[in-house]
Amino acid sequence: MRIGLLTEGGYPYVSGDATLWCDRLVRGLGQHEFDLYALSRSEQQEDEGWVPLPPNVSRVRTAPLWSGECDAPALGRRARRRFTEHYGELARALCAGTEGVRDADGADEAHTTEADRFSTALYGLAELARDEGGLGGALRSEGAVHALERACRAPGALRAAREARVPDLLTVATHLERALRPLCLDWYEEDGLGAVDVCHAASGGTAALPGLLAGHFFGVPLVVTEYGVRLRTHYLTTGAATAAPAVRALLAAFQSRLAAEVYRGAACVTPGNAHARRWQERCGADRAKIRTVYPGMDAARFAEVGESSDCGDPDTLVWVGRVEPAKDLVSLLHAFAEVRKEEPKARLRIVGAASGAEGEAYLGHCRALAAQLFPDEADGLHAVGDNPVSFEEIGGPELPTLADAYGSGAVTVLSSVVEGFPVGLVEAMLCARATVSTDVGAVVEVIGGTGLVVPPRNPRALAEACVTLLRDPERRTRLGAAARARALELFTVEQNIAAFHGIYLELVSRCPVNRVVVDDTGEPLPFGVPAEAHVPGRWAGPDAPTAPPGDPAWAPGPPVRAEPAQEAVR
Repeated sequence: MRIGLLTEGGYPYVSGDATLWCDRLVRGLGQHEFDLYALSRSEQQEDEGWVPLPPNVSRVRTAPLWSGECDAPALGRRARRRFTEHYGELARALCAGTEGVRDADGADEAHTTEADRFSTALYGLAELARDEGGLGGALRSEGAVHALERACRAPGALRAAREARVPDLLTVATHLERALRPLCLDWYEEDGLGAVDVCHAASGGTAALPGLLAGHFFGVPLVVTEYGVRLRTHYLTTGAATAAPAVRALLAAFQSRLAAEVYRGAACVTPGNAHARRWQERCGADRAKIRTVYPGMDAARFAEVGESSDCGDPDTLVWVGRVEPAKDLVSLLHAFAEVRKEEPKARLRIVGAASGAEGEAYLGHCRALAAQLFPDEADGLHAVGDNPVSFEEIGGPELPTLADAYGSGAVTVLSSVVEGFPVGLVEAMLCARATVSTDVGAVVEVIGGTGLVVPPRNPRALAEACVTLLRDPERRTRLGAAARARALELFTVEQNIAAFHGIYLELVSRCPVNRVVVDDTGEPLPFGVPAEAHVPGRWAGPDAPTAPPGDPAWAPGPPVRAEPAQEAVR
């Protein structure tokens, strides 16, 4: 089959998000053909180039989200009128409040109305862009700003929207232009996204927008994978320090409406964990469409440590990750101070590099705190200058590889206050290490019963759990073995690829194929025509036809039912 892989700031760029996951997926499904449709985020990202692509990638089409104007002709009078109508409807959908009358099913009537308005406006703009070869400068025009202003001043608009000033409106218009830029692309042709059998968006939001349009214009089914929910990321990164209240309200409304439309239009939504799944359901995703697919990790790189009888230094705790405030190393250091009171021989290795100016500042703060909590002194156990807390990076003589970092200690600690899918925790499990983690994100779902979990921002509870494992080597060994077995069962590359392969086949088997697929001899290839195409009537639902009396040839068999999505942990 032919799969259109959609990314934003990701594969095939070297510095892209989820590049490794996408590359493993494409290489793991070498029997299928992939077309890549990539949106880049910066000129630097494009200059850094692509990763080497496997031979089953037949086409790569890219478009920038960072550059200036779309290369499109100016709109005529009639087209400008259409644009004003659709853009105005989209703006009204963003500015409208969600307080509405509850219907008999408990649905918010006003919310449903505005969602329909947003959907109609979005596809109206897409059809206009397709008819006119783009939207020219319309998305950046004064007309767009005036449409936003009228929507903000309309009766019933959100209070924050009513307070929007001209600079706020200009900021919102700029963000919307960038988010809607995929509407202007020339990807929506018969030989473009119309030629693929399945679209697979590697994230929600803007990356999934081309998939929505492929479904709108050609009926191509869309799979949306979110290992970190895009809407949640928007809320976490857009705070009072970065935007005015009106800007935050309008952009949050846009991201919320777009997320709901993506979930509505997708044939299948694949969160990476139950935490992401709950976000998606809260944003309107249909449970029948959701299939949890855990990220795949390369278990081979941790096999030597995981299968070794060496359990590491029995007195050492190890933390591995990217140094940033969300990892809450301050609480970890205070917890380790309590650990040292109970276990004077204990040591803590903090392994990881800082990211950006904020990360560097945080790392400096943590170093200063460690020096304050553990002043160098000759205490009979540690020589002067031998601080029990060390800050290290992968690649040095003592820790040449990531697996060596996990293998250097007896217990791996995760102290985060914010976490999506805890990749570092899975790596520690593959290394057969007992773990102590904070209860954030998908930690409980990942760890199962193979580690200790404590509340976040609670140094005392973190310290007590660490001391418990440091004093019980048999329990450490038992938990480590169980953790490795769980990780090998649920979190490997192989299970991830197999899950998506099954989803692709399921979608293609029940969706119409838009092209003739034959082999070298002219014979149709499997899935060239779905089997259901040969069966009259509908196969599922209360309106499915029944066999005509006395017609033994009509035998459709039992109705096809969608399997309910399963979760490993509820």
